Amino acid sequence: MGWFNTIENPKLKSQKKVTSNTPTGMWKKCVKCGEIVQTSKFEENNNVCPYCDHHLRLTAEERIELLIDKNSFETIGDDLASIDPLKFFDKKSYRDRLDEAKNRFGVDDGTIAGVGKIFGDLVAIGAMDFQYMGGSMGVVTGERISLVMDFAYEHKIPAIIVSSSGGARMQEGILSLMQMAKVSASRNRLKNGDIPFISILTDPTTGGVAASFAMVGDINIAEPGALIGFAGPRVIEQSIRQVLPEGFQRSEFLLEHGFLDIIVHRNKMKDELSFFIKMFSKK
Repeated sequence: MGWFNTIENPKLKSQKKVTSNTPTGMWKKCVKCGEIVQTSKFEENNNVCPYCDHHLRLTAEERIELLIDKNSFETIGDDLASIDPLKFFDKKSYRDRLDEAKNRFGVDDGTIAGVGKIFGDLVAIGAMDFQYMGGSMGVVTGERISLVMDFAYEHKIPAIIVSSSGGARMQEGILSLMQMAKVSASRNRLKNGDIPFISILTDPTTGGVAASFAMVGDINIAEPGALIGFAGPRVIEQSIRQVLPEGFQRSEFLLEHGFLDIIVHRNKMKDELSFFIKMFSKK
């Protein structure tokens, strides 16, 4: 007879499962400091930890609500939807992944594009959502971001893009990579037309998004502690066979090395955007 068959613990047998009356979702744990905080406290502080000031991720809808004046936002390109042109299949079909994402989030793509006002000033704005398939840039995302820039060019108003992405969407193959060139062309059109483009980089901004339009704003703004870069730190370490410096690819590191213009706390982002919009309008 084995050891575990001879040992009996009467206390374990008599223990009963204790039920909790705490409502689900009432508490949230900070991924940085580990503090357990009431969800309402996070919401009141725009999803910023009240203890360590870590900026948790926001949805595209929350971004728009944070930055744009109430009742001033109108969407553009919301009739666009991803398809499965390559009939891509890995563990499951791309079509099934699209259906699951739509059922979960209620939209055809994670990126929101539209026009709204920031303290009364009209802007064209797009916001990406990392929760929707990792914020990956497929054909729809590329088209909506291009629409934002083209609308800004045609109406001579600033363009603002809030990036949060893991890169190009592999399920759309070369069609996804082509969005890098398309959006970059729209951005260059803004530059030639002397129309300001403000790029906001949030956690994370990586891959094809960082390699194309996200890093070429007239003003590049980042949130504190955001992961920004093309490949991940682990891939880079394996490629160059060197230990990367502490904080590599974080906002503070990029600001120190000249890749960013400014780091702005989320609660002050709308005020800073208004400042830059007025600065460009005076120019």
